[in-house]
Amino acid sequence: MHTTFKLALGAAAIAAAFGASAQSYPAAGKTITIVVPFSAGGPTDRVARDLAEAMRKPLGGITVVIDNAAGAGSTIGTAKVARAAPDGYTLLLNHIGMSTIPTLYRKLPFNVLNDFEYLGIVNDVPMTIISRPTLEAKNYKELSSWIAKNKEKVNLGHSGLGSAGHLCGLMFQHALQSHMTPVAYKGAAPAITDLIGGQIDLMCDQTTNTSSQIEGKKVKVYAVTTEQRLKMPLLKDVPTLQEGGLKDFRVTVWHGLYAPKGTPAAVVKAINDALQVAVKDPDFIKKQEGLGAVVVSDKRVEPAEHKKFVQSEIEKWGVVIKAAGAYAD
Repeated sequence: MHTTFKLALGAAAIAAAFGASAQSYPAAGKTITIVVPFSAGGPTDRVARDLAEAMRKPLGGITVVIDNAAGAGSTIGTAKVARAAPDGYTLLLNHIGMSTIPTLYRKLPFNVLNDFEYLGIVNDVPMTIISRPTLEAKNYKELSSWIAKNKEKVNLGHSGLGSAGHLCGLMFQHALQSHMTPVAYKGAAPAITDLIGGQIDLMCDQTTNTSSQIEGKKVKVYAVTTEQRLKMPLLKDVPTLQEGGLKDFRVTVWHGLYAPKGTPAAVVKAINDALQVAVKDPDFIKKQEGLGAVVVSDKRVEPAEHKKFVQSEIEKWGVVIKAAGAYAD
């Protein structure tokens, strides 16, 4: 048999196999694994577990499990999914890091835009500008004046290089055209503990980490990083940074779902269909609101818009990270 004909038959067989698997997806008895590139118990892990439960029913009751593959700023778990079989049974849930690691890391074992199928954005977690309880500024206007006066004397804490708090802090400084002294911690908890104790002055961190401290009046809150004021009762009267004069300032810790590149289109559609159902699930919405997150209700839940959004975020964060010279290697 001619070699070219053999290759053609081989390609046809592979295509047929993928077509059959796509038509029967998800197959009975199989398990879908959602890889979370962060430790168990953290905000992204909690989002993934809620999402797994919400997607299980529209996927025919299939078992959906979480695999925590933490390390190296989410790149270990993300690389694991990039290498996985493109059959729809290994997925990735990652946050804003998908748009920042291309700039933060000079060398990556995968390409964010080319090595994944985009399945949809799940939610947005707002950020808050908070301070130690003894800071004299009473509102955002006074805070911005205090920052301008003290400059490098201001200690801005964050939970580690590439974390949401670190990135928000970089953008905050970039927007203010001011340089503060960064103080890195191994996680949000020790950073907030030092903020409460007065060892650092400011933080920008997500509502999942700050709401309880704000509610207990252990820290002061000056602004939220969303385009509109939040609807959640605790923060509904807190102004946005855009109201404070920082035009187009918008930072949220969004989460998106991904599959390995080459996953059949029919499988991608089946997963997205289940995601579309999940983000409308009242129980899922309630759980996310409990985390301080806002479930996506716009076109970013669609694969094409998800990818378009991430591409725009890569460009946005690239400018900020390069200006700050903040690289992981």
